[in-house]
Amino acid sequence: MTDAGLTPARYAEGMNVTRHFSDTRTGEGRVRFLIQAGRVRLMAEGPGWRQDSTHATLEEAATFLAVVPGLSQTLYEEALNDLERQTQFDGAA
Repeated sequence: MTDAGLTPARYAEGMNVTRHFSDTRTGEGRVRFLIQAGRVRLMAEGPGWRQDSTHATLEEAATFLAVVPGLSQTLYEEALNDLERQTQFDGAA
C-alpha cells in the first residue's frame, strides 16, 4: 500500500452503509475489503475455508490477509493488487 495513513474514515465519513472497497474473485476464492462505520471488514473465502474480521485501517486488513489459512499466494497477490489499484483510483478522485 502506498498510503500508510489510509483510514476508512476518509471513505466512510457521514455514511452508515457498507461500501465495497475492493472485491477480488478467482477460481481459488474471493477476497473483499468493505468499509463500514469507519472500520474495514475483511471477508475472504474459498473451498473449505472462510475468514471474516474487522480492522481499523485498510493497511491492517491487508497485512492480516497474509496470515489467513487456506488463502493461496495467487489470490493474496491479486487481492493486494486490486486493493492498490482502488486506493490509487480513490486518491485521484
